[in-house]
Amino acid sequence: MIHWKKKGVIYCPDGTSAVMHSHAAIPFGMLTKEGLRIYFSARNEQGRSLPFYLDTDAANLQQIQYVHTEPILPLGALGTFDDAGIMPSCVIESEGLHFMYYIGWNPQVTVSYRLSIGLAVSSDGGYRFSKYAAAPISDRSLEEPFFNTAPFVLKEGSLWRMWYISTTAWHMIDGYPEPQYHVKYAESADGIHWEKTGVVCIDYDATAEAIGRPSVIREDGIYKMYYSYRRLRGYRTERWAGYQIGYAESEDGISWEKKNHEAGIGLSEDVLAWDYQMMEYCHVLQTGVGKVMLYNGNGFGKTGFGYAVGE
Repeated sequence: MIHWKKKGVIYCPDGTSAVMHSHAAIPFGMLTKEGLRIYFSARNEQGRSLPFYLDTDAANLQQIQYVHTEPILPLGALGTFDDAGIMPSCVIESEGLHFMYYIGWNPQVTVSYRLSIGLAVSSDGGYRFSKYAAAPISDRSLEEPFFNTAPFVLKEGSLWRMWYISTTAWHMIDGYPEPQYHVKYAESADGIHWEKTGVVCIDYDATAEAIGRPSVIREDGIYKMYYSYRRLRGYRTERWAGYQIGYAESEDGISWEKKNHEAGIGLSEDVLAWDYQMMEYCHVLQTGVGKVMLYNGNGFGKTGFGYAVGE
């Protein structure tokens, strides 16, 4: 079992920028020749999420070298799936191109929002991206009538594999609609057109009533998934109900065994800590100096993102 040593916050907007005004959510790390690039989303003054990146020293992630302060993708045209928000979730390199799988936001009337999975492509090493299409590559369907979101993709030979969040219901809790979701699995031959298998990889239980953004790494022939989980009621304000980091293992990437007790990391005990109330939306990756976990803390990114190193 790996033990994670927390290192602290890497980045949080200071509120002085109109486009990068608050939050730094859903970090995803990508190794470069210069260090580590971290893609994330920040909210503008209107509260809409936009995608950005920063570059850090791979040996000391708190040593930021550059922050790209302009959005790397624009919001979609009025009425499209991403006209109210864009959050990068995963970036994959293939044959000289970088595929960014992102979350597109739409506000709704009867519930708070609807999410879909979009794709953008970069041909210059992950600096500039262009949207693949004005439509999502994965959306609600006959089998999944609510929404899809937060994909994590691995490419193994010619097979592209996706673990993503699938919503199964909205529940009215204390007069407010709250979504419930779990992790499902899909496959593709080109990274664009996906076949949803219907397989539920990580499902609910008594304490994990909703499962958030998966991160998958393969080591020694074993697939290891880190994810976040929460209760349905009270998760926005109560520590006992808020997001925590979960863990599961699989031999084939399809059938998983939950081992949350082996996650090796938990909420901070200091009531003033940035991750005292919740930890969520992690990305685990192997770097030249060891294994790193990027994650969000309190407020779904309001306190920025930080990291821990594996020991």
